[in-house]
Amino acid sequence: MIPIFGVTGWKNSGKTTMVERLVAELTRRGRRVSTVKHAHHAVDIDHPGRDSFRHREAGAIEVAVVAETRWALMHELRGKAEPPLGEILARLSPVDLVVVEGYKREPHPKLEVRRRAAANVALAPIDPTIVAIATDHEVEAADNPTGLPVFGLNDIAAIADLVQERYLTISESNR
Repeated sequence: MIPIFGVTGWKNSGKTTMVERLVAELTRRGRRVSTVKHAHHAVDIDHPGRDSFRHREAGAIEVAVVAETRWALMHELRGKAEPPLGEILARLSPVDLVVVEGYKREPHPKLEVRRRAAANVALAPIDPTIVAIATDHEVEAADNPTGLPVFGLNDIAAIADLVQERYLTISESNR
């Protein structure tokens, strides 16, 4: 089973930037990383008039677009429910780690990203799957009652160390 590590937080807290920087650091260290991004709105990587768009509009359930530099698989739900995270993870190729952005309610370990400007309720006190906090301000004891590790938003190397020590070494021993 591929290890999963999540990045969660409220809107405008810096989740995408954290994922981007964490993936860059882990891949710099020689790790193979994939990501899953959960969106709360309609997402389309295709555009009207493109051949693949026309295939989907004609009724295709899946359309693969393949070129010499990358390929993509688009799957139309056609009114069906959004698939659970586990189903998406099962479709990914083997890697050292999958970093998941969003999916607050899933049971994988997560880093909570907090930014003072996005002031919202702290998630760590109510979510036992959060294993660390990254923030741009001091964390009050009430917002970290279990004493989780707290990192600065720019301390990517230390966050990557935590992920590597706690989650990647497990997967290496299972190879």
